[in-house]
Amino acid sequence: MLATISRRGVLTGTAALLGSTALPCRARAAAPGGRLIVAADSEPRQLNPAIVASNGVFFITSKVIEPLAEASYGPGGLRPLLATGWEGSEDGHSVTFTLREGVLWHDGTPFSSADVAFSAMEVWKPLQNIGRALFANLEAVETPDALTAIFRFSQPMPLQLIANALPVVSSVLPKHLYEGTDIATNPANAAPIGTGPFRWGAHRPGEYYLLRGNDSYWDKGLPLLDEIVYRVLPDRAAAASSLEAGEVHLAAFSAVPLSDLDRIARVPGLEVVTKGYEALTYQLTIEINHRTEALSKLKVRQAIAHAIDRDFVLKTIFLGYAEAATGPVPANDPTFYTPDVATYPFDIATARALLDEAGYPEGPDGTRLRLRLLPAPYFSETRQFGDYLRQALAAIGIDARIEPHDAAGHIRAVYTDHAFDLAIAPTVFRADPAISTTILLRSGMPPGVPFSNQGGYADAGIDAVIDEALVTLDPAARVALYRKLQRLVAADLPIINVADWSFTSVVSDRVTGIATNPRWVVSNWADTGLSQ
Repeated sequence: MLATISRRGVLTGTAALLGSTALPCRARAAAPGGRLIVAADSEPRQLNPAIVASNGVFFITSKVIEPLAEASYGPGGLRPLLATGWEGSEDGHSVTFTLREGVLWHDGTPFSSADVAFSAMEVWKPLQNIGRALFANLEAVETPDALTAIFRFSQPMPLQLIANALPVVSSVLPKHLYEGTDIATNPANAAPIGTGPFRWGAHRPGEYYLLRGNDSYWDKGLPLLDEIVYRVLPDRAAAASSLEAGEVHLAAFSAVPLSDLDRIARVPGLEVVTKGYEALTYQLTIEINHRTEALSKLKVRQAIAHAIDRDFVLKTIFLGYAEAATGPVPANDPTFYTPDVATYPFDIATARALLDEAGYPEGPDGTRLRLRLLPAPYFSETRQFGDYLRQALAAIGIDARIEPHDAAGHIRAVYTDHAFDLAIAPTVFRADPAISTTILLRSGMPPGVPFSNQGGYADAGIDAVIDEALVTLDPAARVALYRKLQRLVAADLPIINVADWSFTSVVSDRVTGIATNPRWVVSNWADTGLSQ
């Protein structure tokens, strides 16, 4: 059965999607208990979303460690979790959170405002890849009582931004287990303890992760499942065959190749679902190491942009399940996106002329430049695009040598060692440019911050727009600033955005409670169950 899926409709407007309540049909009710078996195509090197807010980490650990709020299809777009309410001051210098009563950490210690204050000041602000920028102006978190946390900012903080950011940046850690330790190397990063509906069970490298139901969860009657098992299946063909054999109940994040969807949608007992990803628009992005002399020249970056046949990429790699990108904000965002930017149509002749003008003529063998190309290993689309880009660049005289890595090696090479010239990244747009998008452009990121500007790009004008938008309270003024940012980025190409895409899930019809929010695959699955 094919549920809520279409080739051109995958990236429809976010506002309409968030307002939709239509969900895939489930004829059967969940039975108590059960073990949900999920395909996982990678193994994060650490599992602490308060440090690395990435979907690879959230996919597993969001069931264990909870944020203050989660995205919702309902009014306001948020569902309270550890916070039951939040209110901003008129001057934007404070946000007050009311916290949930009666919550326990998995070791039995009561949850309180002290945990929120510690997480914000000691983890999100100094360590988290996204929180470093978002909470740059956070001065203190006051805790007048156990259920109140008041965030104090030195500069105005838009409540719109805080609300958009909560599902992504606010994973709360237990202060009593992290205080006084080296947070980055704490053993709990590999065996997390949280407040969520599932407790950490075990990890056998190359085989599985195991989570067990939390019988003391604050939301009584949940979770519905006894266990979740993530089977490590890096081969997508193996994920598809395991689903067909009934050995796996769910394969998310397009773990089943797009080329197999039409066939697998006709397999009895399986559904293809596109809901549950609306707040997770992925962007196929070329990261550029501006320390490389040739790549520091705008005309070379423009030549690379002109060498890419986006229509071919959309049809051949994404099979129509994507849209061409124009910049760091996807077209499906109804608030911030603008099409009024410079574009780079596929034009080999123009690309070659730009390289000539930049001072890189063809050598005797036709080669102008040699570059290291590192495709991110997380998705087949990034690996396939790496192969395509190598050929596309060869057509304009650039010899791009692919250097493959596993996930940990890729993160180290790109974001710590800067041992790359071009890298293919699946960056994510999360409802607001200040959440995980501007971090790709803002200068001054220290080495080792994953999924951030580690290409050495620095532009005072772009930095100024990013910094101004971060403290602008008026929503219309924020929109204007981020549209200006898109024009600046398209003109100078610190990164090259190629395509915007979403994902699919293939699910057994025994699974209930799927796609119940626009970040479902990386939410807590408390209400997910299995029918008999």
